[in-house]
Amino acid sequence: MGLAQLSARSRSHTARTYIALTKPRIIELLLVTTVPTMVVADRGIPSVWLMAATVIGGTLAAGGANAINMYVDRDIDRLMDRTKHRPLVTGEIAPRRALVFAIVLEAVAFAWLWGFVNLLSAVLAVSATAFYVFVYTLWLKRTSTRNIVIGGAAGAVPVLVGWSAVTNSLDWAPLVLFGVIFYWTPPHFWALAIRYRDDYRAASVPMLPAVASTRTTAVRMVGYTVVLWGLSVLFGAVGGMGLVYLVSAAVLGAVFLFYAVQVLRTQAAASAMRLFSYSITYITLLFAAMAVDQVVRTGV
Repeated sequence: MGLAQLSARSRSHTARTYIALTKPRIIELLLVTTVPTMVVADRGIPSVWLMAATVIGGTLAAGGANAINMYVDRDIDRLMDRTKHRPLVTGEIAPRRALVFAIVLEAVAFAWLWGFVNLLSAVLAVSATAFYVFVYTLWLKRTSTRNIVIGGAAGAVPVLVGWSAVTNSLDWAPLVLFGVIFYWTPPHFWALAIRYRDDYRAASVPMLPAVASTRTTAVRMVGYTVVLWGLSVLFGAVGGMGLVYLVSAAVLGAVFLFYAVQVLRTQAAASAMRLFSYSITYITLLFAAMAVDQVVRTGV
């Protein structure tokens, strides 16, 4: 193999490593909520350019936040089997370079959203990063069992960004959607944490399943799921949605509650992982139903 090929492979590996810092799978989930929210806010299909600009800016902001999270958590990541292969643990990227990379992403995200979307969207996106870093990562994650409950608010901001990108304002509809993501996050994350509770114990992170019984965790999961179900149906009224969305919200929420009750009934990691997998399907289908509902009703 020639030097040019080796150099190309090295650059490709480095690029993949920096991309890994941004936690792309988490970003995908966040962006699943952004575009459908824009469709609802527009009561139709927004311009392709506006959707692309918002998604690009949101990706940069979320990627920067996740990279800072990896920078801060590199000490506990090395203690957890699930995270011990992350780039800052393996030494593939120096911590200082990762931090600079993250800060640059945030600066570019703010400038991009301000320049190509609007100032409100830019402020919301970067504010979510600040909340995720300072409130969740630096404070709550290592000190409180309510870490993901409160810290998860950062993951709900993309719906506000999507709405403001179209309207340059906020009202009750996006706030209810914010609540949907806010109440979806704990059962979604606690389901995974039940499976990896030993990891969190090893790292002394007080994630609820690591410090409380599975039953206690499952009871709270059921409670959050009930509120989530109610908020998803409430959005039908507040957001002026039609039958496609309302039926979808009712059915998807019922299935979510079924899986949550199964965790409570069995208190098994396998049940928790089934709920975790479904929770991703749930949020994807719920927001897809929003977009389809609007397209069907407006005939776009």
